[in-house]
Amino acid sequence: MTIIFENEQTIPFDFDCEKTAEEVINRVLDDEGCPYESEVSLTFVDNEEIHRLNKEFRQIDRPTDVLSFPMIDFAAPADYAPLEAEDAEGFNPETGELMLGDIVISVERAKEQAAEYGHDLRREISFLIAHSMLHLLGYDHMEPEEAAVMEAKQEAALTALGITR
Repeated sequence: MTIIFENEQTIPFDFDCEKTAEEVINRVLDDEGCPYESEVSLTFVDNEEIHRLNKEFRQIDRPTDVLSFPMIDFAAPADYAPLEAEDAEGFNPETGELMLGDIVISVERAKEQAAEYGHDLRREISFLIAHSMLHLLGYDHMEPEEAAVMEAKQEAALTALGITR
């Protein structure tokens, strides 16, 4: 597992953010039966930068908490079968790792949400990483049934890690 970690914001973490991210990412990959060593880019930004990205990539003119940029277009969530083909794309030619994509989190927004929901920043960041990892694996929450599946998977991963509200 390779995590390309960048912190482009100034709010300090009172926990080992890289270790927590690695635990959450690995938990989701294990829960989803990913058979490959994987690569994920994780970037922490401020509200101004996530606002810019949200406007540029989603045409939504406001900050958000997290953006996911999947590299693999899964036909079905966590369906790795098409990746078995000899000419399958999505693997880093240097490492052989499956390049899942990029996660961008506004730590400012995460801190605000942690206060709103009555838990700490570690819990909120962990939730956003788990949520985004599921997006990178092809899950979505456009329909109520899809949202329920994602919510259950996020909660299961965090509970397994002892990261609760």
